Amino acid sequence: MQKYILSLDQRTACSQAIIYNREGEIISSSRKELEQLYPNAGWIEHDPNEIWFSQAAVAAEAVSKANINGKLIEAIGISNQRETTILWDKETGEPVYNAIVWQDRRTHDYINKLKGEGVAELVKEKTGLVLDSYFSASKIWWIIQNVEGVRERAIQGKIAFGTIDSWLLWKFTKGAVHITDTSNASRTMLFNIHDCLWDIELLEIFDIPIEIMPEIKSSCEVYAESFGSLFASRIPISSIMGNQSASLFGQNCMSKGDVKNTFGSGCFLSMNTGQEVIMSKNNLISSVAWTINGKTSYSLEGSVFGAESVIRWLRDGLGIIQSRFEIGELADTVENNGGVYIVPSFNGLGAPYWDQNAQGVILGLSNDTNSGHIARAVLEGVSLRSMEVLLAMEKDANIQIKELKVDGSISVISQLLQIQSDILQIPLIRSDKAETSALGAAMMAGLSVGYWKNIDELRSIYKVSDVFTPKIEVDRLNLIRKKWRKAIERARFWDVS
Repeated sequence: MQKYILSLDQRTACSQAIIYNREGEIISSSRKELEQLYPNAGWIEHDPNEIWFSQAAVAAEAVSKANINGKLIEAIGISNQRETTILWDKETGEPVYNAIVWQDRRTHDYINKLKGEGVAELVKEKTGLVLDSYFSASKIWWIIQNVEGVRERAIQGKIAFGTIDSWLLWKFTKGAVHITDTSNASRTMLFNIHDCLWDIELLEIFDIPIEIMPEIKSSCEVYAESFGSLFASRIPISSIMGNQSASLFGQNCMSKGDVKNTFGSGCFLSMNTGQEVIMSKNNLISSVAWTINGKTSYSLEGSVFGAESVIRWLRDGLGIIQSRFEIGELADTVENNGGVYIVPSFNGLGAPYWDQNAQGVILGLSNDTNSGHIARAVLEGVSLRSMEVLLAMEKDANIQIKELKVDGSISVISQLLQIQSDILQIPLIRSDKAETSALGAAMMAGLSVGYWKNIDELRSIYKVSDVFTPKIEVDRLNLIRKKWRKAIERARFWDVS
């Protein structure tokens, strides 16, 4: 009888579950949006219990839709939003505070203080990361410092820290395991990517007790079995991957030099650098892509903090679209941006600027500006930010990138991909599956239990849906890039006081 792989894809905007067959085809899926909490300016939180309940609910619903039971699920893989930080009580399993989301900027003053103390270079040498509030370390520090009693209980070994993967594993196994994998650990700013261990010196700098840290595992092994309260039988949980690593794997970027861009809440461009750590000279970051059978592969990455999140702003904040998919049609109502430029730095600028004080800006408004110009300027802004990251990546890797694989929730917006191809002047290859992070986690889970035999068998799963090639006139492109450079400078170093 046919068996399947269940992928749990916990993302910034939603919790999702997808069931795949041996050909990598989607048998069923379920999705539930997450409430985004904004308690203060620049703060973004999630309710950890909502994350758990929603992920459990969509998993059960996906199994029900497929009309199967747990006995037909060979393994479970987990793909998760990275850097988002949860601390919980080991005895009760209850979080001590809301999850602080990766986009949250509340610790930027603390990060600036550390920069003033001269630790930025040490952090980069050990972790491959830029000293920034994006990563987990300063979020952990904030919870320990600001939630009464947590520090004392942490030292006593009564508190657990985890990124979302650790939290879900804890809940799915009823507290039997407290682990993470190398790809998620490498995003905490507490993990030495060279020896693949928690770094004692960094833990001391951030004043974080090692007692709260999860055990580090590979991305591809059986960690535990799910308890039977959710499914009729216990199922091996056999892969954990940060969502961008999972996407890189699911996009068939398994060879050195392969590059992808995931268009999700933000844009995440990653290059597979094989077993070599490339220390960026252009403000990108190095991370673990995955670890399989004791061998660790690395990635060179740059993040754009605003993509789908900016489209949600058009929907929820301005009300000029009713769904994210309408933005492409609205952008098509105009021939060009009408001189409007939008820098999507609502939560600061990521790579290659790493400017925590940058603000989102709209420039070039006139009496002729309409909603179509705004929509087009958003799509161009996301694409231009991705261009900046890709150019830095080419310099660091000393190669010319000739094609870009794309996926993610808003990669279904064809107008966005055409604009991105125009801006980059290279082909964009869209997978036939938009959710390749879920696919990557499923592929890794299946590999670990022998559902798929090897990497070569996994490669056959990847299929191309569409290819977008450049169509823009060169003069028009040069003008867009010229004005974009001016727009970026307006957004940077904004005085928010």
